[in-house]
Amino acid sequence: MAPFYKTGFFSEPTSFVIAFLIGIGFGFWLERAGFGNARVLAAQFYFKKMVVLQVMFTAIITAMIGLLLFSLFGWIDLELVYINPTFIWPQIVGGLILGAGMVVSGFCPGTSIVSCATGRIDAYFYLGGTLFGMFLFGEFYPLIEGFHKSGAMGRMTLDNWMNISLGLVGFLVIVMAIFMFWGGEQLEKKFGEKEVVQ
Repeated sequence: MAPFYKTGFFSEPTSFVIAFLIGIGFGFWLERAGFGNARVLAAQFYFKKMVVLQVMFTAIITAMIGLLLFSLFGWIDLELVYINPTFIWPQIVGGLILGAGMVVSGFCPGTSIVSCATGRIDAYFYLGGTLFGMFLFGEFYPLIEGFHKSGAMGRMTLDNWMNISLGLVGFLVIVMAIFMFWGGEQLEKKFGEKEVVQ
């Protein structure tokens, strides 16, 4: 029964080794997919190349279906899967700040690490800005602690929030993904760079 660490299948030091190996693999495939290039991510926001949306939705759908099936077969206890607690207002503001940073830089925190590993100078500037922002957050935390803890909703998932079954949530996410794939293709056709046939 998974998750294995929560059910005592292996120790905490072993979990760190496994997490390290998964992180290396994740970074490798991010780079192989081209996500270490800021231009690829930035093109998403100008509707020129929607590969990021397509890859991310494919990963989300695959993981979601896998978790739902594993739960159905009794192979994983979803209640033991860690989910960050919801603090609705600071997370909305944080999401907007992160989104703005991605539009300007073409990086998210994960892809910036991948880009640093491959020696891209712009990624070093992004990562430096990220670390500086973390430093400022820590220094000014006493002033914003109230806001940081506002809108607390605990362990909130879509099925609990919408009061519907997990299966219905899965179906709606798949429908949304199909629409997003179709919409992404239409945007690429309209705004994407036209290939010159020689």
